Amino acid sequence: MNLTFIDLRHLALGTSLAMAAALLAADQPQWGQAWTRNMVSSERGLPEGFDPQTGTNVSWSVPLGTQTYSSPIVAGGRVYIGTNNEEPRDPAHTGDAGVVLCLDENDGHLLWQLVVPKREEDPYLDWPKTGWSSPVTVDGDRVYTVSNRGEVLCLDPHGMANGNDGPFRDEGRHMTPRGTNAPVQPYVAGPRDADIVWLFDMPKEVGIWTHDGAHASILVRGNHLYINTGTGVDNTHKVIRTPDAPSLIVLDKRTGRLLARDDEHIAPDIFHCTWSSPSLAKVDGAERIFFAGGNGVIYAFEPLAKNPPEGQVEKLKKLWQYDFDPDAPKENIHSFLSNRRVSPSNIYGMPVFDQGRLYVAGGGDWFWGKNEAWLKCLDPRGTGPAGTNALLWSYPVGRHTMSTPAVQDGLAYVADSQHFLHCVDTKTGAAVWTQDVGGELWASALVADGKVYLGTRNGTFWVLAAGREKRVLSRVELGGQISSTATTANGTVYVTTNNRLFAVRKGAVAAGLR
Repeated sequence: MNLTFIDLRHLALGTSLAMAAALLAADQPQWGQAWTRNMVSSERGLPEGFDPQTGTNVSWSVPLGTQTYSSPIVAGGRVYIGTNNEEPRDPAHTGDAGVVLCLDENDGHLLWQLVVPKREEDPYLDWPKTGWSSPVTVDGDRVYTVSNRGEVLCLDPHGMANGNDGPFRDEGRHMTPRGTNAPVQPYVAGPRDADIVWLFDMPKEVGIWTHDGAHASILVRGNHLYINTGTGVDNTHKVIRTPDAPSLIVLDKRTGRLLARDDEHIAPDIFHCTWSSPSLAKVDGAERIFFAGGNGVIYAFEPLAKNPPEGQVEKLKKLWQYDFDPDAPKENIHSFLSNRRVSPSNIYGMPVFDQGRLYVAGGGDWFWGKNEAWLKCLDPRGTGPAGTNALLWSYPVGRHTMSTPAVQDGLAYVADSQHFLHCVDTKTGAAVWTQDVGGELWASALVADGKVYLGTRNGTFWVLAAGREKRVLSRVELGGQISSTATTANGTVYVTTNNRLFAVRKGAVAAGLR
């Protein structure tokens, strides 16, 4: 994607000038390419590899917690990353918690952090040691994210260093452990803590049921935030406790007010959980919100035109839907738990729009579903009743996938969860090449500067040449599981293992890795 395309997309979608300025400065203010969610970056001059032992091509590296599933986001001279609290940055913050670190882009030193204690009612609501899985979205002078407790948060990028902006004023108490772990006195927030501007509690306000860990990348459109709620099954994995919970909601980004929700009654048919975030594209001159539900169905919605009157919540208008796995069971779905031959499908990654087509990867649930998955290419118009004629082609991608596709120059790159990276022709859906990377894949492939960057759960970070000829450029052994997608911004590649963040830049030599 080039800057001209970004400028045109900015004008077409009416996003804020602040967001456009950030993009033009080569920041990466949200997960995936803006709006379309494509895992492709326009960055240039990026390295083919790096060496953490000698510091070659490493600008800096800092320790994180012990489990890190969030992808780094870079904007306004700051790097944001979610992790856990097993390596506390502040001894006052103790115990298991989700943590967002805000680091200086130049050298990685801590500017501020947000520490949110675990939910105490049931470990399946907020799985122990999982930390903070959601990447942030930066829009101008605000940072938006979903906490491990299922809360939508608006944060000040400067933290408490410039005072408490409000209207939320109770940061210290919010960062204090609850229940049996509660201290005698609540924590007192200081200048290296986060400043929460407003908070929307999804379990309380819209009745979601979180499962394992909330994972949402918030989509910004004008003054509206589109958020997948993360609602799912309970601790038995067979019961939906909140069948009326929405899967997609819209909030006012300025106040956190609930404006709209889906009316598709998705929750009863969720096989595991809702982890796919929405995307936005312009189709035949009209904007469309694309969303993959936890029921394995792709939805196209009309964006919210304006705020409803105070006290009212709109229902999002559905334009079409497409059943990603029409042959899967549709009744008594939770009786297929752990069935590796027959089960409903789930979608972890985001729908990606590129050159008038929609790409979605999904299939049997990695933890509980069948051993079958696909990358599918759809007509974003969703032709036919219920989008039945939307399918252009389908490509099998091993047993499972958690990947968001990367699409560029007529090729789609998608990782399956076993150990293969697939390169697929976007016109025909035929395989161009596959690469065995030797480890489980939870991350998505990132394409940038003619390279494909991808990390595995066995700690190997791969760099391959993008294109029809398969070439491995480098393999780096990092010694820690890689669960998150790499990020590029301002000439730097950010690579995260479970316990460390590397800022990788061509020609840099780190004096000493902390």
